[in-house]
Formats: sequence, structure tokens, C-alpha cells
Amino acid sequence: MNPPFAYVVEPLNTQHNRFDFECGVESLDRYLKQQASQDMRRKIAALFVLVDRELDKIAGYYTLAATAMRLAELPPEISKKLPKYPLIPATLLGRLAVDQRYQQQGIGSFLLMDALRRSFNSEIASMAVVVDAKDDKARDFYEHHQFMAFPDQSQRLYLPMTIIAKLFGSST
Repeated sequence: MNPPFAYVVEPLNTQHNRFDFECGVESLDRYLKQQASQDMRRKIAALFVLVDRELDKIAGYYTLAATAMRLAELPPEISKKLPKYPLIPATLLGRLAVDQRYQQQGIGSFLLMDALRRSFNSEIASMAVVVDAKDDKARDFYEHHQFMAFPDQSQRLYLPMTIIAKLFGSST
């Protein structure tokens, strides 16, 4: 499902008005307004914004970064299929937020699918996309989209690239 407005998803740049973004979670608002540009300059995170072209507003955003999963943290049915390296490469979906004016329109799911597509199409190896859900509502959102909790960390979830490949019709 696409947003119900003319849009573009692109990396954050100086032309975007970050300062009127309000998703209702102070830490996510503050991150976009005060920290995101620095993280991008330092190559700590890649930040993508969904821009409402008609109103020239940021409707939502997400961040992607490299991370690793400990092989021992994965369920046996997953880990037995992987090389016995102590760390397995993954992509971290660090933040995902939707401005309050755009909530309840499927924008969060749209942004998640865009993040998964970018992660899948990346030339950098990644076994899964990992998220750290900030609360039970966020965990439920990710579980609805097939993410699975790490066995000993109920708020840390992952979605293997094998499942992401199927979402996008690839057998890779």
C-alpha cells in the first residue's frame, strides 16, 4: 500500500524541514531534529525520509545501520544452517517514526517495507534485519510483519533475509 499523497523516499538532506516533525515520542522527534544529520555525516546511520511532496513535510523516517547478531543468540533451527562464526552480519533498523498528522494511514508499514527492500537490495552482506522494539506496541507491529523475537530478548526481533526475499518475490 502506497501513501495516499504524492511522495518521495530519499536520504535526509538540508532541504528537508525536520523541525515541525512530531510523532508523539519525544526521543524520536529529538533524534530527527538534533542528532540525525550528525549520525549521517559520521556514517553511523543512514536516514531515509518519506516526504509529502504537496505539503513539503516529512511524513515519516527510518534509520539503517550495520550490526551483528551473536550466533549463540539465534534459535537452533536458524543457527544450525549458518557458518559457525561468533558474529553474523545484519542490518539494524534503528528508528522508525511517523508524524502524528500521517498516523493511522499505513505509513509505518510502508516505511518498514521500504527499509526491508533497501536492506535486501544492499550490496553489503546481511543475514537479517534486526529491530529493538521500544515497547510492546512496537513489538506487536514488528511481529505482525513476521519479525521473530530473539529467544532471550523479547524486545529485540529479527527478520531473516530468506523471508524478506520471499516478500519481494526473490528466491535468493
